[in-house]
Amino acid sequence: MTEQPKQVQHFIDGAFVDSLDGATFDSVSPIDNAVVAQVAEGSTADADRAVGAARRAFDEGPWPRMSPAQRRAIIHRAADVIESRRDELAAWETRDMGKPIAECLAKDVPRTAYNFRFFADYAEQAHTEAFPKPWDRVLTYTLRDPVGVSACISPWNFPMMLESWKVAPALAFGNTVVLKPAEQSPVTASLLAECFAEAGLPEGVLNVVQGFGPDAAGERLTTHPGVDLVTFTGESATGRIIMANAAKTLKRVSFELGGKSASIVMADADMDLAVKGTIDGIFRNQGEVCLAGSRLLVQRSVYDEFLARYVAAAEELVVGDPRDPSTQIGPLVSTEHLDKVMSYVEIGQREGGKLMTGGHRVTDGELAKGNYVAPTVFADVDNSWRIAQEEIFGPVQVVVPFDTVDEAIALANANRYGLAGMVWTTNLNTAHRVAQEVRTGTMWVNCFFVRDLRAPFGGMKDSGIGREGGAYSEEFFTESKAVVIQLPS
Repeated sequence: MTEQPKQVQHFIDGAFVDSLDGATFDSVSPIDNAVVAQVAEGSTADADRAVGAARRAFDEGPWPRMSPAQRRAIIHRAADVIESRRDELAAWETRDMGKPIAECLAKDVPRTAYNFRFFADYAEQAHTEAFPKPWDRVLTYTLRDPVGVSACISPWNFPMMLESWKVAPALAFGNTVVLKPAEQSPVTASLLAECFAEAGLPEGVLNVVQGFGPDAAGERLTTHPGVDLVTFTGESATGRIIMANAAKTLKRVSFELGGKSASIVMADADMDLAVKGTIDGIFRNQGEVCLAGSRLLVQRSVYDEFLARYVAAAEELVVGDPRDPSTQIGPLVSTEHLDKVMSYVEIGQREGGKLMTGGHRVTDGELAKGNYVAPTVFADVDNSWRIAQEEIFGPVQVVVPFDTVDEAIALANANRYGLAGMVWTTNLNTAHRVAQEVRTGTMWVNCFFVRDLRAPFGGMKDSGIGREGGAYSEEFFTESKAVVIQLPS
């Protein structure tokens, strides 16, 4: 018996509702391209309805007026619910966008709950400043107020985890939220709303509008005068459009955009660590990672040895149904994205890259129904080629040789992106120099994807605007107010 598609509605003002015009769209699983959910398709009118609910909740409701401790208690209850529903949430994350179930269970769902707990705790412990001038009998101190209605527009590659990265600080600092998840991965945003409703979040504080961007709900959130700020993760081209839209009403914006991060392997690197780390740096989540080390720069004196070991490690990765706990590489999110990634494989071959492994779809048995691509490695790539300059966002690695650390830094910086980077070396001086001179938002030394939520996160150049995390999120999601008191003489 064929399982019926899940019915996914908007969540507005504390209730699950259909679109005003009744429109829906199908959510297709990349595992086998079968329809797994029928989703409400949000129009501008639906976005207006959600913003109206969030606006009332902010202007009239209790949430911004609660103490941080009261908000913390509700957010922690929601995190408890998320953890109690771990298996269900992980299963839908896998079914909806193809992420391997082992990663969802061990990392994505626990990290989602942790993000909420972290920001709830951080907001309660946050402090302000005082500037006493007793000789003038003046006391100045600062207050931090929530900004207002936050439009949180999230991507499809880490759906629920990246939703929590935006929603958690927005809520913790007293804002209300309209969340617009990516249309490719809509289901877990709806389940997240269920978790917060169960936790007792007041009506209208968190709203979820499903659907698309241009001329629809997503675009309306960026132009609506009732929205005070926009936080967006996605493509750089979309970020430019959102920034132009937001400028009309002077909304503050925070963007994490594309990346083509360099992973630099020095001759003195621990080769075992570097091979393992750079494999994870591109093939985790099928390469659908903004932070991916998708340009592998290897010092020429160890180039041949490293490349041989790297190709062998890539060929050992298990491509398969992401519902299987042994799978390491699942399907790409959609047939459209599959076509894009395969077009870059063709471009790489035309440009002269040496295809060492992969470069083809995986169509064994039931996998023929889905969007599977073998881990692909191009060697002897010139850094100026399109495959080394443009974001492929799939399991495709390009390997570029270099001779000196000066050259490696120059190659790393010769790209319009600046989101992340890695350097693999046992030389402390080299590590510090590369970290300082590569223009990027995050630089990992002998590791990848390690995060401290207190640290700034964001990108340079075409990779974004602003920083979030810890005090940086507090700065974005709050308004600073100076209070000046003339004391009696």
